[in-house]
Amino acid sequence: MLETLKWTDSGVLFIDQTKLPTEEIWVTCKKYEAVADAIRTMIVRGAPAIGVAAAMGIALGARDLDVTSISEFRNGIGQICRVMGETRPTAVNLFWAIRRMQRRFEEISGRPIPLVKQALIDEALAIYNEDIATNRALGANGASLMPDGGGVLTHCNAGALATAGYGTALGVVRAAVEAGKKIHVYADETRPFLQGARLTAWELMKDNIPVTLICDNMAGVMMAQGKVQAVIVGADRIASNGDTANKIGTYSVAILAKEHGIPFYVAAPFSTVDMEIPDGSGIPIEERAAAELTVIYGKQIAPTGVRVENPAFDVTPARYIRGIITERGVATAPFSESLQKLGEVKPALV
Repeated sequence: MLETLKWTDSGVLFIDQTKLPTEEIWVTCKKYEAVADAIRTMIVRGAPAIGVAAAMGIALGARDLDVTSISEFRNGIGQICRVMGETRPTAVNLFWAIRRMQRRFEEISGRPIPLVKQALIDEALAIYNEDIATNRALGANGASLMPDGGGVLTHCNAGALATAGYGTALGVVRAAVEAGKKIHVYADETRPFLQGARLTAWELMKDNIPVTLICDNMAGVMMAQGKVQAVIVGADRIASNGDTANKIGTYSVAILAKEHGIPFYVAAPFSTVDMEIPDGSGIPIEERAAAELTVIYGKQIAPTGVRVENPAFDVTPARYIRGIITERGVATAPFSESLQKLGEVKPALV
């Protein structure tokens, strides 16, 4: 299984996704601040992976706290969690993981400090292992929805690199292939950070799954030519009505799929669903640096001083989504009802 991150005694290790596909370099983050920086600079990215990374960063920071009382420990944990929470605003898995680590601390705060530290490390490792199991379960739930012998288009990277392993959207593809389906993936390049070109194509080639890289503005013609039978993407936050935030450009792909009568699916762990947000208008959208658009690998491609807008995500309205695939089952319209029901289901992870 392709690894994205791992816990070691010397720190949290990440495969540096800013260097892929030409270099496979692992970065060791020895302090929680370095983990936060890895999230902020997209050394690690993808909502589930960000959540796991944050949990490990909190555990790392907790392990290194030099305190003698639980009140000092609580203050230290609070500071660590604040730093993690300020890294990227859109991926709800980040905040889900922070809350879970905080809850675990409160549950065991009456124990001796060394035991508290170990319990937080164990919790981070549990989140890591659960993420892999979750991805395999949602992959199994979505495999039957994929075509047999057709093309599947995906946008950005929702594979093993965006998770602790196996992947969400690509996890569904992997599960379908493992079930014997003959799938050919069309990977949007995904400007401006090129996650599809750099990461998705790299992952699928490593797994010997047929993949064709296309420019973002080629998706429509591929659909019109009958080459695409389904679209599947990941998600960074899903509102309670099914509106879904994902990498910028996803909304356009969903509209094209609707126009061509092609089913559009979202694959994400249920932790990505934010039941406290009624619709997509309440999802915070991260605005990233202008240089991501104006500079490519150190070469300026736009006029100096040009005005730039660079939202990292857009929101696809629920009306364009055929189904939301989770480890608890597949939600369909009306999503406000089906997601509520899935929230009551205890997942049976595989």
